[in-house]
Amino acid sequence: MAALRTGLIGKKLGMTQIFGERGERTGVTVIHAGGCVVLGKRTPDKDGYAAIRLGYGEKPLRLCNKPELGRVAKLPDVRPPRLIREIRLDPKQLDEFEIGKPVPLSKIFKPGTFVDVTGVTKGKGYQGVMKRHHMGGSRNSHGTHEFFRHGGSIGCRLTPGRVHKGKRMSGHMGHVRCTVQNLALMQVLEEEGLLIVRGAVPGAKNGWVMVRNATKRTGPVRFGEAEETPKAKKAAVAKKAPAKKK
Repeated sequence: MAALRTGLIGKKLGMTQIFGERGERTGVTVIHAGGCVVLGKRTPDKDGYAAIRLGYGEKPLRLCNKPELGRVAKLPDVRPPRLIREIRLDPKQLDEFEIGKPVPLSKIFKPGTFVDVTGVTKGKGYQGVMKRHHMGGSRNSHGTHEFFRHGGSIGCRLTPGRVHKGKRMSGHMGHVRCTVQNLALMQVLEEEGLLIVRGAVPGAKNGWVMVRNATKRTGPVRFGEAEETPKAKKAAVAKKAPAKKK
């Protein structure tokens, strides 16, 4: 069974840059995740699993129906949320959250750790095989006519005599649910309700995202220190090694 990860609902505000103590520049994404209110709880005795229901944002009363108004009727000082999601938890963690109260960012996230961000990618509409699947296209040589950006043959002779499922062809591109894992959480601004995440996040500006603690990487990250790749390690070793005398 996979480990249960806590998280919050947020909204992508856009990208910017921050500077470290040594002057290094880092491209980051700003996510607003403050103000997530606990609307209810799921208990193993009643529902068969443990989880909390989180609400984010505010929905105008003129756009709310009766079920949405009844959901927050018994909660004082809680407006109808714009978005509702459930976060699975360990049953022992249910007592840490109070219904009708917002969840502080510092309780869920800590700067210098890794997070996973889930969102909906930008829609690109109907695209061809060159943009959608990065195909090379046909040669623009003598004798080639109107076939430069085509996908080529899609058949496979007599057996099985059909197009295989999953064949890379033209079609709708983008607007799919996507998760980017192991993003470094650089800063947690509690008062502003903002999370500063290194790198890019799926979706456009003002898009809804789900930020969870990373499931694969749990080690700390120091600001300003880029992760060493195998090529960078080899270059560093070669630079330190003394040159051979001829």
